[in-house]
Amino acid sequence: MSFPVSGVETSLLLPPLVALVISFFTSMGGVTGAFLILPFQMSFLGYTSPSVSATNLVYNIVATPSGVYRYMREGRMNWPLTWAIIAGTLPGVFIGYYVRVLYLPDPERFKVFVGVVLLALGAKLFYETAGGRAKAPEAPGGDFRMRVLSANLRRVEYSFRGSTYSFGTPAISALSFAVGIVGGTYGIGGGAIIAPFLVAVLGLPVHTVAGAAIAGTLVTSVVGVIFYSALPSPVQTSPDWALGALFGAGGFVGMYLGARLQRRVPQRLIKGMLAAVLLGLSIKYILL
Repeated sequence: MSFPVSGVETSLLLPPLVALVISFFTSMGGVTGAFLILPFQMSFLGYTSPSVSATNLVYNIVATPSGVYRYMREGRMNWPLTWAIIAGTLPGVFIGYYVRVLYLPDPERFKVFVGVVLLALGAKLFYETAGGRAKAPEAPGGDFRMRVLSANLRRVEYSFRGSTYSFGTPAISALSFAVGIVGGTYGIGGGAIIAPFLVAVLGLPVHTVAGAAIAGTLVTSVVGVIFYSALPSPVQTSPDWALGALFGAGGFVGMYLGARLQRRVPQRLIKGMLAAVLLGLSIKYILL
């Protein structure tokens, strides 16, 4: 099948199948899989123009609602964390759009940028998984519902499986702003960076972070697509809607299944798997 907007030619079944497999595993850690869909589009499908970032965001828009729904249904949607993430990432995505179209339009330069982002993320996950820092506690079976104890503009506190966790709202939004710039440039929405940080640095359980990270990615991806489609640009930035939706269809199924099975998989296994994939991809993009 041919996709005129992007110039990609591929089997109709390949994009959704790839997205289903990727999103099934990554959604368990609060990541949509967009950070792996993008390298696949660039390296395997040969889609390297700036509009690939917007197409990747279309994938997020189609794929993420199923994961958000599943986490909401299980009572594991941390809404105060979600809004803090969104408040920071939205303005960051706007800046990221201009970074992409004005300073990183060349495919080779953009691949190096992608490689650096993946390397930083992979190193953080590997360090935390290997025992460099104290790990967030596992949640082995039982009641997985989280309960918000207090929430305001300064701090949020919630309980999960008998323990209490808290985070500063301004700090999360400030971090999310920086993440939004990278996510808007890369076309991942930011969840792939914010989720590992919340787990590895702040020590929040991955089972309470995943839903918020995915929901935040959904909202920022919608805004990002609007920017890429409507704002003036010296190069073509509008997404390939058909290709993005095809990837998204597979991601929709994979994300639902991943969110449903997440609590049965140890978070150390999830993070270790992601770290290995990220480090391998980053080395390929930076050195090759």
